[in-house]
Amino acid sequence: MNRLFLPADNAVERALQGLALTHPDLLELHRDPLYLTGRRRNPARRVGLVSGGGSGHEPLHSGFVGPGMLDAAVPGRVFASPHNRQIHEASKKAAGPDGVLHIVKNYTGDRINFGIAAERLRADGIPVRRVLVDDDLATDDASTATGRRGTGATVLVEKLLGGAADTGLGLDELADLGTLFADASRSVAVAARAQTSPSRGGEAFELPDNTLEYGVGIHGERAAEALPNPGLEDLVAHMTDQVLGALPHAADSVLLLVNGLGATTLLELQAVHALVCEALDKRGVHVAGRLVGTYVPALDMSGFSLTLTTLGAGWLDFWNSPAHTPAFTVLEPTR
Repeated sequence: MNRLFLPADNAVERALQGLALTHPDLLELHRDPLYLTGRRRNPARRVGLVSGGGSGHEPLHSGFVGPGMLDAAVPGRVFASPHNRQIHEASKKAAGPDGVLHIVKNYTGDRINFGIAAERLRADGIPVRRVLVDDDLATDDASTATGRRGTGATVLVEKLLGGAADTGLGLDELADLGTLFADASRSVAVAARAQTSPSRGGEAFELPDNTLEYGVGIHGERAAEALPNPGLEDLVAHMTDQVLGALPHAADSVLLLVNGLGATTLLELQAVHALVCEALDKRGVHVAGRLVGTYVPALDMSGFSLTLTTLGAGWLDFWNSPAHTPAFTVLEPTR
């Protein structure tokens, strides 16, 4: 049985059409090639922020277009990179007077297509740089030729860069700062049931009862190991320790993302959130900012991921700066 209610031929375009119709004040839909741009941005912003990747991870990236975050989002087909022509056109539209910054998850197709688009932009005379997000501990291994995958930290990096861009920083300053944001972030994900395969229906892979896929990817990539379910408290404690221990710098204050992988309820995610906070508190780590919800799913996978970002000096101001997007809004602070 196929549990996905998607149009057979144009699912991604129809979904973006629906999103743009829901938020006509924020989003403009471009159909040929397909991408979204924001209708408004902070006048202090000198650099356009563009991100994108395969569909099936909504609200990433289209849900984060708007004042305070992205200026454009470029969707590929489900679990597939966008074409370089889409990225090139979206970047031209979104570029500011100081150029455009690409925020790219570490997957081969994304790196290649954003790279080709960057070459074309430079030929057009538009300055461009890239921030590569590579936070997934499941692929943090010397034997993995491509390195860590880009997963949940992408949302945190996009928000931090949005806040930084609205202070008027230039392209090189933002690219260097974005690299620091990405370097300070690590994630791990676990699943109890695979996503539905959009091509054939049914689960993309099967797990025995009471077994977890520990270190699963956001495209449904199998983990290196399947583990007996140890119970939620032990599982969350182990995941928290692993992510905290993998951060490249000692963490006194962090951003936390508790992210659902598609079929996990908010009831479950908030329970996980409470357990993570208890574990971090026992270890003397302060949670200065947090997101709890489904922000980077793998279609309808049953599972969740944890992301931590060690905060540097002044970064919390970027996190708390105003933003207004379909999936993430930060209000102006009350005076």
